[in-house]
Amino acid sequence: MTAVLAKRDRHAAIRRLVSERPVASQGELVSELGALGFEVTQATVSRDIAELGLAKVMRGDHSVYVLPESLAGAARPPDDERLRRILADIPVTVGRSGLIIVLTGQPGTANLIAQAIEESTLDGFVGTVAGDNTLIVLFPDEPALLRWLDRFAAIQAPAEAGAATEAMSR
Repeated sequence: MTAVLAKRDRHAAIRRLVSERPVASQGELVSELGALGFEVTQATVSRDIAELGLAKVMRGDHSVYVLPESLAGAARPPDDERLRRILADIPVTVGRSGLIIVLTGQPGTANLIAQAIEESTLDGFVGTVAGDNTLIVLFPDEPALLRWLDRFAAIQAPAEAGAATEAMSR
């Protein structure tokens, strides 16, 4: 089975598991997936959770994973945590052309990153356009681009928050 099919099937299994019963931890998901024949690590499940956009919510006296569509109707405030998790797992290079930032990741990740950007507290951009591994972020003016780039760098690598901006302004 190819890696793409295995991942698609694993994601479908995770969606089914969290929709059918309460799942409280990544370890529990690893065990349940193992019982279904998927050999996965906690790190893989962590990435899957981020990619699927699962959220942890309180149900009674404990927290469980839920599908993002089960939260529809509940307004979700912008949050950087999903973007932070994705950027920790997917190496992203940053380039610039005029008022456009070009982000390049691994094959098949551009839409995931673009959606996480749209859901984050990053603002001041006009929009995103995603391909397979590359996405562009469009800006109305230079100050908005520079502010966004500073915030993105802080989310991507807190210890190197100013490095991307400095490299882009040269």
